[in-house]
Order: sequence, then C-alpha cells, then structure tokens
Amino acid sequence: MKIVARTDVGLVRDNNQDSYVACELSDGAVFAVVCDGMGGAAEGALASSEAVKAIKGRVAERYYGGMSDISVKSLLVSAVEAANKCVYDLSLTDEKYEGMGTTVVAALIANSFVYIAHAGDSRAYKISDGEINQLTRDHSVVQRMVEIGRITEQEAEYHPDKHIITRALGVDESIKVDFCQEPFEDGDLLILCSDGLTNYIEAEDILKLTGDGCYYDYADRLVNLANQNGGGDNITVVAVEN
Repeated sequence: MKIVARTDVGLVRDNNQDSYVACELSDGAVFAVVCDGMGGAAEGALASSEAVKAIKGRVAERYYGGMSDISVKSLLVSAVEAANKCVYDLSLTDEKYEGMGTTVVAALIANSFVYIAHAGDSRAYKISDGEINQLTRDHSVVQRMVEIGRITEQEAEYHPDKHIITRALGVDESIKVDFCQEPFEDGDLLILCSDGLTNYIEAEDILKLTGDGCYYDYADRLVNLANQNGGGDNITVVAVEN
C-alpha cells in the first residue's frame, strides 16, 4: 500500500492544532489517525498530539497479523477510549487545559478491509470504482439537524453552527466511539481528513483530484485547493492507496 500525507496551518490560523500519523504495521497492515484539537491554541495542539500518540502506541503494541475482525474492532475502539482518558486526565491537571479536546478518525487496513473508529467531525472517505463514499458520520449539531429534517444538506454547508461538534475526545471521562468496517480492494483509496479540508472543498473535488493515479500528489492537491478556497482552518489529509 502507498501512503501520502500533509498537514498545513492554512491561511488564517497562527498555529496548527491538527495532528496525524500514518505508518505500516506487521503483516503489511497500515494504520493512520487524524486528530483536530480544540480549546486554546496550545491546548488544542496538545490534545490532538497526545491523542495521536496514545492511539498509535496502543495499536502498534497490540496489533498482530491475522487478527479477527472483532479483535481489530476491539483494538481500535479501546485505543480511542484510552486516548480519551489520557486527554481528559491531562485536562484536570491545570486550569488552562480546561475544556480542551480533539476529534479523532482512526483507520486500520488489513485482511482486505478498512476498519474505522471515530468521534467528532474529522472524516474518512473511500474512493472505489470512480465513486466516493463518506464512511463516517459527523458528530455535530448541524448533522443532527439534517437527520431530523430541520435543514437540508445544502443548507448545512453554510449554517452558522456548522463548527459545533457534539462528541470529542477528552471532554468527558468516557466517550462513545463509532465504528465501521468496509471492504478495501486493489485500487481503492482511503482519505482521512480534518474539517479544514471538508469545509472548503466538496467530496466531488476530492474525487476529481485523486483520479489520475499520481498518489504522491494527492495530499498536496487537496490541501492546496482548500487554501485556494479560503484556508480558514488547519488542514490535514492522509491518503492510502491499495
């Protein structure tokens, strides 16, 4: 599998509160995680970096080739839960850390499947056979409004509460982690990203910019377009092609 990634401060923010990691594990498996911190500038960056460190450490330590689907799910979910406790406990150590937290989207690719655990509004997309599908569901006020029929998906794109999320690591002592599993075959492409990408480009743009097989350019193309369209937030992209 081929991996490319980039994180960028954007054109408005003074510092980058996003963190990510993408690496190979044993038996040809690939692991990646993207976190988007919140709170004060330094606190958000600390929350995301500590969460990435905690999740990567647990996955790298406990993953082994040939794990069953249920074991992979347990590993990813428990890694995110452990990261939640890490960030939450850290937030209690100093008043300046109060209220800090981070989104998370973590993926493990193995056994011809991609396994996703997430909380917040960082997203995972799968591109296969010329189609793009969002694998995650945003945990946000606006997404909930769409689901109950109060606004349309088009109205959600420009809603003033678009940035308010309803779930994040480190905010409470425990967290509910969403999980999904999808086939991941030869030629498929996985995109993990923070909302600094998806608030400034459409899913069809992602599909269009990743369709020529030049995988080493994918992250740069996506980040550059988000910046061209305003770059009002930190932008992080991880792309994994099978």
